[in-house]
Amino acid sequence: MLASSVAISGKLLAPIKKSGEVDTSAFSPTQLEERGPITGPARRAAPRVHSPYGMELVEDCLSCKLCSGGFFCHLPKSVMEAFQPIKFTLAHPAGATLFVEGQTCRGIYILCKGRVKLSASSKDGHTLILKVAQPGEVLGLNATISGIPHETTAETGQPCQLNFVKRDDFLRFLTEHGDACMHAAMQVGRECQQAYQQLRSFTMSSASERVARLMLDWSRDDSGMATAHGIKVALTHDEIAQIIGMSRETVTRTLATFRKQHIAELHGSTLLIQNMSAIQKLAGI
Repeated sequence: MLASSVAISGKLLAPIKKSGEVDTSAFSPTQLEERGPITGPARRAAPRVHSPYGMELVEDCLSCKLCSGGFFCHLPKSVMEAFQPIKFTLAHPAGATLFVEGQTCRGIYILCKGRVKLSASSKDGHTLILKVAQPGEVLGLNATISGIPHETTAETGQPCQLNFVKRDDFLRFLTEHGDACMHAAMQVGRECQQAYQQLRSFTMSSASERVARLMLDWSRDDSGMATAHGIKVALTHDEIAQIIGMSRETVTRTLATFRKQHIAELHGSTLLIQNMSAIQKLAGI
């Protein structure tokens, strides 16, 4: 049996059989904290592992072809080599919860593939989706560095590959590698700026302005959502409402107005922007 630090949702850190299949019977989720990562020949022997969620997991960051704009994909080779032994490769299906608001932080999750919704809830049960994280982003970074409980809930919106690093290992890694520490500080700063922008939009924008700005964000090439046939939007009207801080009914009315005015139209999960200049004008660009 080849040892590996691969994990699947609900059965974490399962070993790999000689046939290349994942043995899902050996471990439970709690063993994430009990077992260290595998290094050396055992890791290199099987850099890619078939996942039950239709993905081919990539364990070796140095040879990974899922390279994104996230800072971990652009660190010097020597830093990446030091990072490799401390991370665990995980796979989760859509709808899996990585951590919940108020939970003690165990470490960071680096999103390699897929989408993850980050949300916060009020005491009366209202939910606000703060952002939809994209490949390359680090989840739980602020809680890991500051030592406070998670301020958000992270839920996968589609099958995802992630790398998990335990908090103590990650803090030690940042202490020993200045490049990684600087990049982590830059991401925390970007998250703060995004929070300010979102708060400003809630207090200063109408429903049409908020929807237009959201569509404009989706249309950007670096969003990973734009395709040759339109923009893939794997969100319900209720989830869109939770992102922009409006009711579902308001979102539905706004989308209907956009359709009547031939500005934009949502066909199932595909958004077609018919008048980009109108979207930019509404968004204040």
